[in-house]
Amino acid sequence: MFTIDFTRLLTGFIVLVVSLTVHEAAHAWSADRLGDETARRLGRLSLNPVVHVDPIGTIVFPLLAMVTNLPLIGWAKPVPVSTARLRGNWRRKFMMVAAAGPASNLVLAVAAAIVLAALAPVAASGDAIAVSVTARLDYLFQTMVVVNVLLAVFNMVPVPPLDGGNVLSGLLTGSMAGAFDRLRPFGFLILYGLLLSGVLWTLVSPPAELLLSWLL
Repeated sequence: MFTIDFTRLLTGFIVLVVSLTVHEAAHAWSADRLGDETARRLGRLSLNPVVHVDPIGTIVFPLLAMVTNLPLIGWAKPVPVSTARLRGNWRRKFMMVAAAGPASNLVLAVAAAIVLAALAPVAASGDAIAVSVTARLDYLFQTMVVVNVLLAVFNMVPVPPLDGGNVLSGLLTGSMAGAFDRLRPFGFLILYGLLLSGVLWTLVSPPAELLLSWLL
């Protein structure tokens, strides 16, 4: 019989919203530090989830994926960046703005792993109440580690809609950079092609599993 564990569903959803919020806030903060105040003026330099949530990408698609296991991709509202305002080499600066999002997810994953390590002695104490509370916290922070590692690795796949595509764009020069930029209009088609063919998970799985083996 098909059942839904609403506690785990809610935990996973909250962790995802928090993680996406930090991810987008990191983009906004880095852009602001590098000279572009666009995100600040639009109120995106914030840890308030409301300013980053996309109703479809942050709520509907993730919940459908969690309930049905369908291969749906979630997202938050992209942080607007004006490359003309970025000081110096705008391609390199834009690359740094793009990398800030996945980097923030890795920071969250490491922080959650540290909390898990700190909880281990409590779980081994033998006290029934402490063990019960710790078990719930363990699931929360394990979910935080897994979600943030997956977000970081997934977003670094070098396809133009993703941060990895923007990082690669900043590394390329000349005709190669121009050719890569021309792929942007087809980025989501490429991404879903990789997803539905299973190639995307083949790219994401090895680095994600390596990071998780270090953190959990």
